[in-house]
Amino acid sequence: MFDKALGFHEVLSYKLCSFRFFVFFFLAAEDGDGRSFHRRAKMVNIPKTKKTYCKNKECKKHTLHKVTQYKKGKDSLAAQGKRRYDRKQSGYGGQTKPVFHKKAKTTKKIVLRLQCQTCKHFSQHSIKRCKHFEIGGDKKGKGTSLF
Repeated sequence: MFDKALGFHEVLSYKLCSFRFFVFFFLAAEDGDGRSFHRRAKMVNIPKTKKTYCKNKECKKHTLHKVTQYKKGKDSLAAQGKRRYDRKQSGYGGQTKPVFHKKAKTTKKIVLRLQCQTCKHFSQHSIKRCKHFEIGGDKKGKGTSLF
């Protein structure tokens, strides 16, 4: 492809200058084995019970915990910020505070709520972001596929 008169550094600079974006995307798309970095996002499946450490002063040991997903509670109408906002919004004049529209994330971090089976103490454990999350789903066996 290149003449023998060109040295190694000249060839390298030619590649970097002319094929800069192509080389960048080619390197970003594959690792050493030739497989793609961007694999399909897998569904996270977590068992309904988990043996983990309980921090409560009654236990302070590894016990069985029941796993549920944390959900945000209903907003209170009596909270100071909500009362202030409602007071400001009342009457004529339209929307008084800015409404946020620039949402950056497409997923939320999953928070697991763990309840100790012996002392009934609750603790929370956050895991990575994922689009599909399931508790106590079917386990994938060897040589089988789940659809």
